[in-house]
Amino acid sequence: MDKMVLRGMEYYGYHGVFDEERKLGQRFFVDLELELDLSVAGRNDDLSQTVNYAEIHELVKGIVQQKSFKLIEALAEHIASSVLDTYTMVDALTVHVTKPHPPFDIHFKGATVELYRSRK
Repeated sequence: MDKMVLRGMEYYGYHGVFDEERKLGQRFFVDLELELDLSVAGRNDDLSQTVNYAEIHELVKGIVQQKSFKLIEALAEHIASSVLDTYTMVDALTVHVTKPHPPFDIHFKGATVELYRSRK
């Protein structure tokens, strides 16, 4: 299966277990790997025969910036279901959501969840 990969989409959102996180907000990174047939669009050079990644970016932006979840797992799940519901050409996808600066007194580059969802 072909893939369309969107990496490093950066948004500001209000997600977290702690009240302060949901009040002040923080940066989040989202990566998507969409599984779909890209052959017809590639042969015909026709945007209508694929998914528009600019539209997907806007869909994800709306979810991250306008909703609030305690867990990045829930954020990732909502992104996955929204993409599958909106874009019937997408057969499956992998979603990575990274919180680069969790509010802990430990040193690491962030927390990431990864999930895979398909229509099958």
